[in-house]
Amino acid sequence: MAEAKLFAGLSVRRLRRGAGMTQAVMADALDVSASYLNLIERNQRPLTAALLLRLAEVFDFDPRQLAASEPGGGVDGLRRRLSDPLFADLAIDRARLDDWLSAAPEGAEAFARAYDRVGQAVAAADDPVAPVRREIERWRNHFPDLEAAAEILADDLRAGSADLYGAIVDRLRVTHQLSIRILPVDVLPGTLRRLDLHARQLQLSEMLDPASRTFAVAFQLAQLEARGEIEALVKGADFAERASERLYRRHLTSGFAAALMMPYGRFLRACESTGYDIELLQRRFGAGFEQVAHRLTTLSRVGARGLPFFMIRIDRAGQVSKRYAGASGSPLVESDTRCPLWDLHAAFDRAGSVVRQLVALEDGSRWFTLARTVNPQGGRAGQIRAQFAVGVGLNANLAKPLAATQGVDLDGAAMPVGLGCRACARPDCPQRAMPPAGRSLIFNERERGVSPFVFAGD
Repeated sequence: MAEAKLFAGLSVRRLRRGAGMTQAVMADALDVSASYLNLIERNQRPLTAALLLRLAEVFDFDPRQLAASEPGGGVDGLRRRLSDPLFADLAIDRARLDDWLSAAPEGAEAFARAYDRVGQAVAAADDPVAPVRREIERWRNHFPDLEAAAEILADDLRAGSADLYGAIVDRLRVTHQLSIRILPVDVLPGTLRRLDLHARQLQLSEMLDPASRTFAVAFQLAQLEARGEIEALVKGADFAERASERLYRRHLTSGFAAALMMPYGRFLRACESTGYDIELLQRRFGAGFEQVAHRLTTLSRVGARGLPFFMIRIDRAGQVSKRYAGASGSPLVESDTRCPLWDLHAAFDRAGSVVRQLVALEDGSRWFTLARTVNPQGGRAGQIRAQFAVGVGLNANLAKPLAATQGVDLDGAAMPVGLGCRACARPDCPQRAMPPAGRSLIFNERERGVSPFVFAGD
């Protein structure tokens, strides 16, 4: 934060108005002049590191919110929207976007909201996932009431037994009259978990490994004992489609189950003491790589925040099946297409190994990422076995505490990547598959560069 200029006038203004303060009152609380605060709110002055810390101290909020809440997502957010073919003939360059954000931040935000609303209306017609993802990101994938309830229940279970799986099985049996039965795969073909209310059994496939079995019984306990908290969140989301409501309920139930396996306080302390060593955290909490990776995106408790990780899961075709920005605000998660130079894709060539990489986006932000393949439960010899690559990462400026960064020069050379060729304006990329949107192509029959496309700059 100290090295980059952060213009966040609109966010500061919203913060002030939300607190019911005049500029004079807020300036006095921050120990600056009212005229200086006025310049900041009009984006005529950047926030200094000292003032950013003072804002966090006085108003008890995460400073990363300011960067993440620039109007329309800032220059990069607006450029992403303007890459739509609808605007191809306008050729709006970066300098004009800077001027727009500086002179009329509310107008930029209004454009972004209108564009997104139209896109959401189109997507909602046949995509029940999109509104669920928006609701998850609105909460930054952190649900305080669920976290608190899960932590209390985890402590209660732990008091009776150090074996979490056994403690949950006992709780289901004694409190809810549900027994657990592990069945052969031939008895449960194509099914990993089934609740048989007639027999009062939770039936689990023998194909589930220990971490997945624990998650399965924790999921069932969440359905029974966290119903109130979960239904309150589902009702508050007010989804238009029944399918979205069910997907969101499943996400919340899964989140509660993960919080039972990795209770917030203990998990955060373990993260900090191990340098967020994912493989060590797997062993300590009896969880899978993907479970731990997902859990890292949820550590946004006020007063006890972890590092702001993102997570993404893709298949070999690059299709995204999971993505959570958490508090990271990373555009690497937001983009619907990815750069082949990002080693998230290379994880498939090194199955089971963790791939580390330092990448740099066009906006100058640098990200440290880890990726590894995972194989969902249920595959048998002779059958199709699914495989995904799970990537996690965070801003390189915050990555120094990670055990995985040992031997990595976080200030050194980084792989230049984009957000897909149509959204990337790097002129000399040999991997380019298509020209960037909104740029005029330049042809020179006498020359051939490393990139198949030459285009006009900003």
